[in-house]
Amino acid sequence: MSTPHTYISTGPFLPSESPLSAIFSINFTKGIQMQRGRLLSWPESPLERIGHEGGVECISYSPNGCYIAAGSEDGKIRIWDAGVGVAVGKPLEGHTGRVTSVAHSPDGRHIISGSFDKTIRIWNAETGSAVGKPLERHTGRVSSVAYSPDGRHIVSGSYDKTVRIWNAETGSAVGKPLVGHADWVLSVAYSPNGRYIASGSSDKTIRIWNAENGSLVDRLLNGPTGWVLSVAYSPNGRHIISGSSTKTIRIWNSETGSAVGKPLKGHTGWVCSVAYSPDGLRIISGSSDKTIRIWNAETGSAVGKPLEGHTGRVSSVAYSPDGRHFISGSGDGDIHLWDSFPQIPSYLTSYIEAARPDQEGWVRDPGGGLLYWVPHDCRAGLHSPARLIIPLTSPVRSVSLQFHEFAFGTSWTQICNTARL
Repeated sequence: MSTPHTYISTGPFLPSESPLSAIFSINFTKGIQMQRGRLLSWPESPLERIGHEGGVECISYSPNGCYIAAGSEDGKIRIWDAGVGVAVGKPLEGHTGRVTSVAHSPDGRHIISGSFDKTIRIWNAETGSAVGKPLERHTGRVSSVAYSPDGRHIVSGSYDKTVRIWNAETGSAVGKPLVGHADWVLSVAYSPNGRYIASGSSDKTIRIWNAENGSLVDRLLNGPTGWVLSVAYSPNGRHIISGSSTKTIRIWNSETGSAVGKPLKGHTGWVCSVAYSPDGLRIISGSSDKTIRIWNAETGSAVGKPLEGHTGRVSSVAYSPDGRHFISGSGDGDIHLWDSFPQIPSYLTSYIEAARPDQEGWVRDPGGGLLYWVPHDCRAGLHSPARLIIPLTSPVRSVSLQFHEFAFGTSWTQICNTARL
């Protein structure tokens, strides 16, 4: 196939909002026409890698989705541009131990961090400068920090077995520490309405606290064994998810404290981090088995195959505010930025994942249906499942083409509108 043939044949499949599509439609009038299934715009790149010195312990998206904060075992915090994957400014320095947890304030103006040095620090997200003095009431390593939904308070969990609440503006402790866990507090999270705090511990329990007065509301068991390494509320506040050293994820009813369904099984290592998608329909989990998994939040079933690429434990996962991407931080020092849509074949998205060609050269959809055939010499290297997207705009997952005016064969040059060229 000649070079003109190659480029002209791609024209009908250009997204309708692409500048090249506008040029093609004007100047090449006798080509194949797409009647149904065209994308509006180009999808984002499925995977970008962002380098990081030292193991990445924690990550957080800014509320506008433009920046990523990452805490490292070297005690530094780095800010990255989520769009282009470059570092913004210099590292935030001040901690003397590894940074275990980072979080953005709801208005995006500040970043908080917890560290093995037993302190919490508040940073100006724009300048990177420290705001006030370190918060120093904990007597053990700080494992987890989070902002309240209104941004007025900070909650922290520590190896000293306590949960503490802080005034985000003054940095002063609010009330007495929340005491009840019998071992390290490894994760804390505010409910979406700000009324409750959930905490997970190596004592194998999850506790729910009244955020206003610090009283214990409920106690959730995580089965007979297993540290609770990560907890997160669903966007509507009805459920809590937890990741455990038992290699499973559990979903809990936040009002009754009862388990919802069976444990989500699939990981072969500890589940270090869990997060809900902004719409509450999906759950992602990162594990010491070096993979990320996606789950259907309603059924608990796995969505697709495990996402591989990290060479160390996946310590932290987080969705972008718009749900189009999620990120994973790892002990290998990398942050991976994933495009949500190609990884999740669902009627809710505009894309479905395509597998590699089979032995006969056919590429099939997740249900086994035929999508297209690939010539033998194009099957190696060209087709990567992570980079293949198929338009999904109808219930039958089809793309409809119109060939009525198609100029092909020896008359292929008639495809051009010579009056316009």
